[in-house]
Amino acid sequence: MTKFKRAFAMIITAVIVALGLTACGQSTSKSTANKNTTTNVSVQASVRPSKNAWKHSSEKKAYPNMKLSKKNWLDVSIKKQRVYVKNKAGKVLYTMLCSTGNDDGTPRGTFHIQKERGSHFYNASSKEGANYWTSFKDHGIYLFHSVPVNKDGKYLMKDAHELGKVANSHGCVRLSIPDAKWINSSVPTGTKVVIH
Repeated sequence: MTKFKRAFAMIITAVIVALGLTACGQSTSKSTANKNTTTNVSVQASVRPSKNAWKHSSEKKAYPNMKLSKKNWLDVSIKKQRVYVKNKAGKVLYTMLCSTGNDDGTPRGTFHIQKERGSHFYNASSKEGANYWTSFKDHGIYLFHSVPVNKDGKYLMKDAHELGKVANSHGCVRLSIPDAKWINSSVPTGTKVVIH
């Protein structure tokens, strides 16, 4: 990529972030899928969707300490609508309910947590925003974030109540408020993210 193209891409990214993220995964880019799908059934079974799951941590135990092991990573299952925090060996350390992109809108492949993060955004074109956003692809386009909010910052109940049940985002990975806040504050830049 030429220096001009890199500079242009950086300017466009800065404008997107400054304008409040005008897209939340509304891009149609796709990546090749990664087949690493090791799971821990006993942990998965304990995390069930409920009407108010969006208000609480997905599990009753403490979140893993990501600073202790830089080999921990995030495994997003579109089929199961779950995010698994896994260690290097593939053992599930924590399971989160999520809602990925409808109409196959969440890109599949291997990505990494990017430096772009924030406490809130609002997208006027889609008339929704979210809290505790963390970028994993295209520097502010594809994000982990809370269930959606309206222009006044109020959570959208219909979408919130579907967390962990159906894919209903524009391409981002929606999480409960505490789960999104934990990723935003505790998952280091560079952490591997596998989406399948």
